[in-house]
Amino acid sequence: MKAVIPVAGAGTRLRPHTYTQPKPLIPVAGKPIIAFIVDKLLEVGVTDFVFIIGYLGEKIENYLQQAYPNLNKEFVFQSERMGLGHAIWTARNALIGTDEIFIVLGDIIFDADLSKMITNPHSCLGVKSVDDPREFGVVELGDDNLVKKVVEKPRIPKSDLAIVGLYKIKEVSTLIDCINTNIVNDFRTMGEFQLTDGLMCMIEKGVQFSSYTVNNWFDCGRKGILLETNSMLLDKMEHKTPVQSYSNTIIIPPVSIGENCDISNSILGPHVTIGENATIKSSIVKDSIIGNYATIDEVMLHHSVIGSDTSIKGLKQSLNIGDNTEIDFS
Repeated sequence: MKAVIPVAGAGTRLRPHTYTQPKPLIPVAGKPIIAFIVDKLLEVGVTDFVFIIGYLGEKIENYLQQAYPNLNKEFVFQSERMGLGHAIWTARNALIGTDEIFIVLGDIIFDADLSKMITNPHSCLGVKSVDDPREFGVVELGDDNLVKKVVEKPRIPKSDLAIVGLYKIKEVSTLIDCINTNIVNDFRTMGEFQLTDGLMCMIEKGVQFSSYTVNNWFDCGRKGILLETNSMLLDKMEHKTPVQSYSNTIIIPPVSIGENCDISNSILGPHVTIGENATIKSSIVKDSIIGNYATIDEVMLHHSVIGSDTSIKGLKQSLNIGDNTEIDFS
């Protein structure tokens, strides 16, 4: 089985952070989002990876080359972002001869037993019941509990089962043929070539799809959800208190602190992630994410996301600040 991970999006909902780094590299609970995805797939025996890159793609490629030097991986560049279906179609040459693929969107965090999807005798879609399915691709189940219909962002949903960015496809060539037909005929939904339209084409050709319910799933596209995800993952960590102690500093677990940080006279936690080489002095920080090389001095932060290489001095606030920023409130 080969994993296909689309990471070409611009991450506009998470700006200003995605102006300088792609969303899959945003740190959560001590490591980038994409690392959680790769590690989950490795746990269930997936060994071959295709990454579909685009916006700031060289940063994703550089990270994966350094963090996973022995991973069997291929990078495909999507020059025009014309939908998820188009992204998969762009990688079609990398999928020649592949019997099964597992598609995982590169900006989600999930807590699911992927082995149950992999061992399912049918193609399989990860789903979750949501309050407002109009924002998602939606699955409708038949009396046999198989998927009878998939619809992209329906105005009047007939189901509350949203597709959560996990797709196991057994009939790879059929999927590529269906997407290719949609592209040739310029068949678009909401202006894009959707993967859901390709899946619906497969169902109409007789391909059977099962569904698998995912309990914990986060689309890390907004500050609030990003921080909620950070909290959930930190709560699940085995070692919630850093081994290293810091001068006159109280740490309230769970907290994740990167290497080579200079921290003193501060209170950190709960639910705080701090990147590598950060400096924090005389500050109180809780429920926040602090990027690499950030400097926080005499600051009270809560429910904040602070980008890498950012400097803040003298503040009591909730912030959402991108990379390479300097703010002085003293």
